[in-house]
Amino acid sequence: MISYALRRFLLLIPTLFGIILINFIIIQAAPGGPVEQMIAKIRGTAVGATARFAGEAGDLSVSKIDTFKGEEMASKYSGSRGLDPEFIKQIEKMYGFDKPAYERFFILLKNYVTFNLGQSYFRDISVVDLIKEKLPVSLSLGLWSTLIIYLVSIPLGIRKAVRDGSNFDVWSSTVIIIAYAIPSFLFAILLIVFLCGGSFWSIFPLRGLVSDNWATLSLGGKILDYFKHITLPIFALVISGFANLTFLTKNAFLEEINKQYVITARAKGLSERKILYEHIFRNAMLVVVAGLPAAVIHIFFTGSLLIEVIFSLDGIGLLSFETALNRDYPVVFGTLYIYTLVGLSLHIISDLAYMFVDPRIDFERRVG
Repeated sequence: MISYALRRFLLLIPTLFGIILINFIIIQAAPGGPVEQMIAKIRGTAVGATARFAGEAGDLSVSKIDTFKGEEMASKYSGSRGLDPEFIKQIEKMYGFDKPAYERFFILLKNYVTFNLGQSYFRDISVVDLIKEKLPVSLSLGLWSTLIIYLVSIPLGIRKAVRDGSNFDVWSSTVIIIAYAIPSFLFAILLIVFLCGGSFWSIFPLRGLVSDNWATLSLGGKILDYFKHITLPIFALVISGFANLTFLTKNAFLEEINKQYVITARAKGLSERKILYEHIFRNAMLVVVAGLPAAVIHIFFTGSLLIEVIFSLDGIGLLSFETALNRDYPVVFGTLYIYTLVGLSLHIISDLAYMFVDPRIDFERRVG
């Protein structure tokens, strides 16, 4: 197991390199880069600019705009007519675009080896500190959502498999399918209307991860305040998340229940409970374990954007969306690097979990 894990971790290096290279090429080729964003801000045509974006634009434009206004000079950047080429070069140097693309790429790789993710273009903060600042929200949403979905879906799926075709199986499937059909953002809005003082009850807070006076609360008060804030966002996230895992678990167990070794175990007089949890469980859970990395990545990084917006939770999902719009390349590549590293690591953990669930699996015998 150790040698297999080491080989898989070594494969992270070329995989990370390939993913970062492809995304670097795509993002660099996209129009509306940081230099063009700054030019748009100078001309007053930018939208969605951040604080640092506005501040630095002001510092540059005070000394240059009046001098070079009216000079119609062609440039490779959209909207730069009327600005002096030397001024454009200053903007390029500020963002590192005075260097060729291949040089910027290898500087990026060199920094990423030491987890130096750089400085945000438009915020006065490093990318690492920015991710740390947003991480508590994403961790809260991701960990609690994943935990609740697995704790509910796996026992429910097993129960549905054992009682396949019963009234319990029919009505539980109906409830799960209806919940799956409701979009998370729509359910979040309904929760706000009914439970956050919109038109009915004011039981839960409307926004944020904790209250403004959280630091002054006692330990019990802090825990209660945290759970009051996180309850509705988690509920909105998980309501449609039970279907896939529940039916996956049910189908996996049904497939195993109908196999010959189960019939043989019953013929030997083993109890149904012993057959289920000592023989069927390990084989059926392999399919469930296989889907864990994708489920975690989806909930952590892609499933929470609208929930963060609706409940005013400033997490990594919202950060990634905003930085992509603003072309804040260091944050875009920094979050991409973290996402990729976590995702690949989870796939390795998934393979190791196979061996834990079913010792008959031995990846070390596989070639490569």
